[in-house]
Amino acid sequence: MLIGKINISLYWKCQLLGWSFAALYWGYQGYMGSRFNWWLGLLHFVTDVIICVLITHSYRCLSRRNHFQNLPLKQLIWRLVPAVIVLGIIYTFIITVKIHLLRIAFNDNYSVPYKEFFQYNVTSIFITGVRLMAIWLLAYHLYHYRERELQVIRDNVRLELISREAKLNNLSAQINPHFLFNSLNTVKALIADDPKSARRAIDLLSGILRTGLYAEVAEFISLEEELSLVNDYLDIEQLRFEERLTYSIRLVDGLQNIKIPRFAIQLLVENAIKHGIGKLMAGGLIVIKVEQVNHQLRISVQNPGKFECHDSLHGVGLKNLKERLLLLYNDAASLSTHHDENIVTMILNIPLV
Repeated sequence: MLIGKINISLYWKCQLLGWSFAALYWGYQGYMGSRFNWWLGLLHFVTDVIICVLITHSYRCLSRRNHFQNLPLKQLIWRLVPAVIVLGIIYTFIITVKIHLLRIAFNDNYSVPYKEFFQYNVTSIFITGVRLMAIWLLAYHLYHYRERELQVIRDNVRLELISREAKLNNLSAQINPHFLFNSLNTVKALIADDPKSARRAIDLLSGILRTGLYAEVAEFISLEEELSLVNDYLDIEQLRFEERLTYSIRLVDGLQNIKIPRFAIQLLVENAIKHGIGKLMAGGLIVIKVEQVNHQLRISVQNPGKFECHDSLHGVGLKNLKERLLLLYNDAASLSTHHDENIVTMILNIPLV
């Protein structure tokens, strides 16, 4: 027959082991004395453990019933002081009775009246009892105080995660309309001048919506999937700008499956078209480059144009991206703008984990 494993709580493990070690220490002191009786020593050991466990466990039941473990530290101290004294008195009474009765049982020549025995031993036993109960109560309440502080920390972390997740969901919810709005503006511009290109743009947009926006919503997406969406978006914009817009996507082999925040590159490309290509009569080349630098993924989007402080990192989409990066990576990710003559480069650094 299989016997199930007995699970003993941490409390009872500490109770039994702690008081057993204390009783063993007291037994060892008796053993070092004269005329040590093994049966009497064993009986003292068992009764000492039982008595101490019963006294402290009774206090635990009282404490839990009155929720002492939830009290502020100052209020708890005012209860601990009288509790130590009361438990010390109870310990003293029970131990003196136990010792007196055991001596009568094991020593035929023992004839000290209990009243005299109690008066003789009460002080030392009381001091021992107060010391033991004080140590136990402090250990018990310090454990619960620590557990309460850890629970507060866990609750705060959980609330922070919930808040962060809500912010991310809110930011992600803003991206789809933002992307759709820009794409529809492109289609609108094509309808009057080039209906054929407009139909092509709608086909591309529907493909993006189907594969990118209406698929399972996730905060992260692989580089391969993100660049595929970017490629379709640039094809839509090429229909509007025609020969004014050319682009190049350079992805280092082996990085295709790395996860990045959804629409991170898309937003940089939109910014490059809006503040670069869209403002230049001759248009220009957008270069998207993805590489690994040390332990970071570096994504750069380069476009012709002039650096304007009021444009840099202040658009709705880019502000959205910066907030998402802060929530996802704290300060480990960065987004910066660099200007060299007539070339503007936006660089996104994401830690590789």
